[in-house]
Amino acid sequence: MASLKALKNRISSVKSTQKITKAMKMVAAARLRRAQQAAEAARPYSERMAAVMTSLAAKVEAGPQTPKLLAGTGKDDTHLLVVCTSDRGLAGAFNANIVRAARKKAEALMADGKQVYFYLVGRKGRAVIQRVFPKQIVHQHDTSAIKFVSFADAQEIANDIVDRYQTDGIDVVHLFYARFQSALVQEPIVQQIIPVPPVEGGTPAASAMSAAVEYEPDEEEILAELLPRNIAVQIFRALLENAASEQGSRMTAMDNATRNAGDMINRLTIQYNRTRQAAITKELIEIISGAEAL
Repeated sequence: MASLKALKNRISSVKSTQKITKAMKMVAAARLRRAQQAAEAARPYSERMAAVMTSLAAKVEAGPQTPKLLAGTGKDDTHLLVVCTSDRGLAGAFNANIVRAARKKAEALMADGKQVYFYLVGRKGRAVIQRVFPKQIVHQHDTSAIKFVSFADAQEIANDIVDRYQTDGIDVVHLFYARFQSALVQEPIVQQIIPVPPVEGGTPAASAMSAAVEYEPDEEEILAELLPRNIAVQIFRALLENAASEQGSRMTAMDNATRNAGDMINRLTIQYNRTRQAAITKELIEIISGAEAL
């Protein structure tokens, strides 16, 4: 049985941990609202941008002059998975869910005989992916110095990905992130960003295709300008969604940790009181036995 001193030290340690987790929960809750507003504000623009790109792509006939970002390379043998995670832990299953989705996609592609590479944004996905796919990480983009996500950060990542797509023999690029739904739910998302995915019937893009639209100067020039920007917009949205999802997941995780610490303190306090009571009872018995012996 643990001594009274050990139990007292353990209770004190758990109380200190509880103060930390409670403070982290409050910080995450304060940051969550701003991150959530930014993520929700970016959704209409990014979704409409994707719909416009799909609509334009459907109107352009593939040819030698068609941008590779639009028509692709004509193959799908080599895939680049852009996995966006956070740089900090203590966020529940947020990072693990994104990495699990990327692993599942990679394993499915490799089972079909495809070559798969990883482009990592953030540090928390590196350990698992490096252990499972040690020779398939082509780059890790450090975001630890970024306090608030800006479009310039997404533009930098997008430019690097486009350069690699055009020079490294990559055929398809997929983007992985977590879509924020609530503080309790963050949904892992996989999105093809290069080339522009084909239109699906019933989608907003499909409805837009049926409208009579004239483009000035022409579709090819518009695509040359908008295709790289669309990639940056989609990455920007992924970073914003991740920022909100991270804070929501951390707030929930720290709330659970705080409540668990409270339960542990109660159990340790009961054990401490019982041990102390047993020690007092033992001392009384010894005193009474000594007095009777006299």
